[in-house]
Amino acid sequence: MRLIANPTMARWLWLSTLVVALDQATKWLAEAMLDPYRPLSLAPLLNFTLMYNDGAAFSFLSNAGGWQRWLFAGFALVMSVVLVVWLLRLGPGERLMAAALALVLGGAVGNLMDRIHTGRVVDFIDAHVGDWHWPAFNVADSAITLGVVLLLVSSLRGGRGEQGSVP
Repeated sequence: MRLIANPTMARWLWLSTLVVALDQATKWLAEAMLDPYRPLSLAPLLNFTLMYNDGAAFSFLSNAGGWQRWLFAGFALVMSVVLVVWLLRLGPGERLMAAALALVLGGAVGNLMDRIHTGRVVDFIDAHVGDWHWPAFNVADSAITLGVVLLLVSSLRGGRGEQGSVP
């Protein structure tokens, strides 16, 4: 069994690279231009608010004492390897699945870079309705979310229609 069933699927890694670059650039800008925890209103339902997350999604384990940094970094590293192998083993017509995996991979690597560098993830997008705020997020989180949605759509379609044919 070959590790890479379809080497042409490696071209999708450009999307992962783009996500990482956009994520890191916007986090750098947020830290350079925003004061921590001071909202900058952009629209009625959207602020930029620089925040830091020591935990995982929705600040899970954020107060665990520091060990979670390496747990989440290790998990992201293992999952990134799994995603690359999965991506490289896709068939030539599985474009939707490839895009989904590339987005999730880019987001995972973007947040992994934060964890390794500082031990926490930079978040700055603050969506809200009145006084109710969704947990702050970043470009990497957005790519992961979009990738998971595309992954679900691709899975529900069972790969149908990606090459223009229906079984």
